[in-house]
Formats: sequence, structure tokens, C-alpha cells
Amino acid sequence: MFISRLIRALLLDINLYEEIEHDKSSIWQSMVVVLLASLAAGLYTYNLGGVKGLIVGTVLAFAGWIVMSFLIYLVGTKLFPGTDTKTNIGEILRVLGFAGAPGIFLLVALLPVINNFAWVVILIIWVWRLVAMIIAIKQALDFKNTWSAIWVCVIGLIAYMLVYIILLFAYGLPKPIWT
Repeated sequence: MFISRLIRALLLDINLYEEIEHDKSSIWQSMVVVLLASLAAGLYTYNLGGVKGLIVGTVLAFAGWIVMSFLIYLVGTKLFPGTDTKTNIGEILRVLGFAGAPGIFLLVALLPVINNFAWVVILIIWVWRLVAMIIAIKQALDFKNTWSAIWVCVIGLIAYMLVYIILLFAYGLPKPIWT
């Protein structure tokens, strides 16, 4: 069932996110997806900072899922809820966990033949994840239109980036992989 769900997440299957939203036991599968994507991010940052890059990149990517989930939850339920929005943080964690599945393909950017075009791979993965995130949030927050999900995701991403930048300056965290 896990592999099937992972493939459906990669294929942006709308029904998967509705299924995940209601399946409380899928939090463990979501965590595995996030862990795999986080390890891929860690391996990519290994090239930038050695073992420290591997550890920090993996931990930050995993923690980013939790932070992003809380920010999206707050924005989507407190600031801009839809008329039918009824959700909890567990649902958001589950759907955003699976929405992060394209991050596993960050490993492709490590291939020597891709070296000069790693930024293209990163851009494709980023857009893929954003689309998955919008689909997931639309389902989890029961929005009637996609634009509501887009705005919640964009505001959540901006808030996330502000938190990241503050931590970057405060603690000297590694630069984002796109720099």
C-alpha cells in the first residue's frame, strides 16, 4: 500500500490526498516519505558541506515539513479558511508529507551527467512539490477552488522563508540549496 501511495503522490493523484486526509494511520507513511526526501536533500547538501551538510540538510528538511505544516495550518484555518474548512494539524502533516514525495528525486541532481544542470532538476522538483502541495491543501482544507489553496500555500511559503532567513542570520544555518 505504501509504494502505491508513493507512486500516486508522485502522479499528483487528487484522490490520494483525500484518502490520506482521512486515514490517521497514514502519518507513519507520511513520515517515511518526508524522511526519504529529507535524506535526498541531506545527500545533496553533503556536496556543499560534507558530513555537517548531510546532517544539517537532512534535519532541516525534516523539520521544514513540520514547520511548514504548522504555518499552512495556521494560515489555512485561522487567516483564510474556506466555508467548508474543517481540519486538524494531523491531516495537514499527512497530506504535506506525501506532497513532499517529489523531493526524493533530488538524488538525480547528484548524477555527474546532470552536474551543470542541477539547477534545472531542482527547479522541476520545486515546481512539482508546489503543485502537489496545492492539491494536498485544497483537499485537506476542503477548498472549493484551487486559488484559495494557491494563496494559502504561497503565504505559508513566504512565512516559512522568513523563518528560515531569520534562523540563517541568527544561527548561521547553511544557505538554501538554490543559492
